[in-house]
Amino acid sequence: MGNDLLPYLAGYGGLNLLVFSHCPLPQNPVFSPKLAFCFLIFSLELIKIPENTMAEDYMYARDGTVDSHNNPAHKNKTGKWKACRFILGNECCERLAYYGMSTNLVNYLQIRLNQGNVTASNNVTNWSGTCYITPLIGAFLADAYFEGMALLTMTASVEGLNPSCDENGCDPTKSQVVVCFLALYLIALGTGGIKPCVSSFGADQFDSNDEAERKKKSSFFNWFYLSINVGALVASSVLVWIQMNVGWSWGFGIPTVAMFIAVGSFFSGSRLYRFQKPGGSPITRIFQVLVASMRKSYVKVPDDKTLLYETIDAESNIKGSCKLEHSKTLRFFDKAAVEVEGDHVQGLISPWKLCTVTQVEELKSIVRLLPVWASGIIFSTVYSQMSTMFVLQGNTMDQHMGPNFKIPSASLSLFDTLSVIFWTPVYDRIILRIARKYTGHERGFTQLQRMGIGLVLSTIAMIIAGILEVIRLNYVRRHNYYDVEYIPMSIFWQVPQYFLVGCAEVFTFIGQLEFFYDQAPDAMRSLCSALSLTTVALGNYLSTLLVTIVNNVTTRNGNLGWIPDNMNRGHLDYFYWLLAILSLLNFLMYLWISKWYTYKKVTGRLG
Repeated sequence: MGNDLLPYLAGYGGLNLLVFSHCPLPQNPVFSPKLAFCFLIFSLELIKIPENTMAEDYMYARDGTVDSHNNPAHKNKTGKWKACRFILGNECCERLAYYGMSTNLVNYLQIRLNQGNVTASNNVTNWSGTCYITPLIGAFLADAYFEGMALLTMTASVEGLNPSCDENGCDPTKSQVVVCFLALYLIALGTGGIKPCVSSFGADQFDSNDEAERKKKSSFFNWFYLSINVGALVASSVLVWIQMNVGWSWGFGIPTVAMFIAVGSFFSGSRLYRFQKPGGSPITRIFQVLVASMRKSYVKVPDDKTLLYETIDAESNIKGSCKLEHSKTLRFFDKAAVEVEGDHVQGLISPWKLCTVTQVEELKSIVRLLPVWASGIIFSTVYSQMSTMFVLQGNTMDQHMGPNFKIPSASLSLFDTLSVIFWTPVYDRIILRIARKYTGHERGFTQLQRMGIGLVLSTIAMIIAGILEVIRLNYVRRHNYYDVEYIPMSIFWQVPQYFLVGCAEVFTFIGQLEFFYDQAPDAMRSLCSALSLTTVALGNYLSTLLVTIVNNVTTRNGNLGWIPDNMNRGHLDYFYWLLAILSLLNFLMYLWISKWYTYKKVTGRLG
């Protein structure tokens, strides 16, 4: 027990002094009842000390988190599910607001701004892409969310900003179009302050060093994604119906109110939250490794990893981060941790010349994530079709439910949402437990296996969408329905493709959230969460690029092309086949990436 015991002995000094003042040691020790009693009392005190110390040790989170007052986070008073309910409530309302605008946006652009299929589709995917690229910019733009939503509501309700419409359609002015897109892109900028932080902040409410809490952390990502889809369910059903049947001013006004409720929910739980201590700028540390390794490009990396520079303490010198074990891949960056003459100037070490092994491994972790990150782009392209091509396909089909009720085509995305709401608890409560028995893995599947299953399902979804379009076009040809607005074929034939995409989300998107959080260096989790979201951004931009290329190539020589304004004269099925082929090639590449990937290994304690 040694020196660690001295501070505790001092705390018991009064009792110890009292005992030993009545227990003078004899010069020739022999057994005496009085002496035995004294040592018994002293021993009991020593036994009690470690127990008290241990109890105090387990009273606080061991991952370095603090509460709202910057004190060590108390395990029973902060974090866990009691804090997460506010975070999940915030996410549910915020996603209701977002999907309340995005789900039916392609129809809004067509109806109110008079845009064609290709233009409206590309504008939606460009806007959605920007929503998912702005998380890299940061939280200082979060206020733009409110301003954009308020302005978008005004463009749908205030005279002068609202396009004039009659029975022949709408006639928007250039200024009205500009104001509408200004509102949309203010919203896109505002999402940058919310998206990258919420999932990682929620996961931070569970202590990674506590086995019971670590298991709950894995479940958090499932329930987090479920809360997103509860908001999306209301948006794709109730809000889309309001927009198409009551008015766009109500349809955009309700999401604005939902956003204010989201913020209120989040701040209501402030006293329960655990906060990770900031670990400095991750971008700066990345550049320090790059600069140091380039400066030492001539240096040979020793075979003995113990010769590489690392702090002696068990703790990392990066706040909020554990030490990382050295890995044998990407050895060029190890040059930054090789000590050479000139690294020490007046007893000080410049991080631009010499970096620790942990700092080097941070960069390696990011580099290893990039191929996995890239494999999510095609999946996001498939996902983006739900708000564009799926809706345009549904616009041509019979939307009636019974003789009087008509379901908007954009509302079919509620079956994607219902699929996620169904499969998330099924995965968490049933599939996970069955998989554990066969794989022996704590999570049932590895995160890479989980994402791979989702990639397969998304490929099947594109094949089914293509088959439906082939059947629809054959129906059009057989009955000469080329110029009919709605063909007598139920829109509910689209349900399987929506349902499969939702099932794929449960595997790929939730797996991706967990993977990027788990494999990111401790002090870079928000950055990596933002990075994972950019796959959705690039997936949307890729969709825009594909639609533009397809439209330019297939409309040559006066042809109508694959995606004309009259979908009955086009070949949307060819576009779906293109996405299915790209998805299959992406999955094959993903298999190779997964085989190559090395999971990070943590050592030591948090800095």
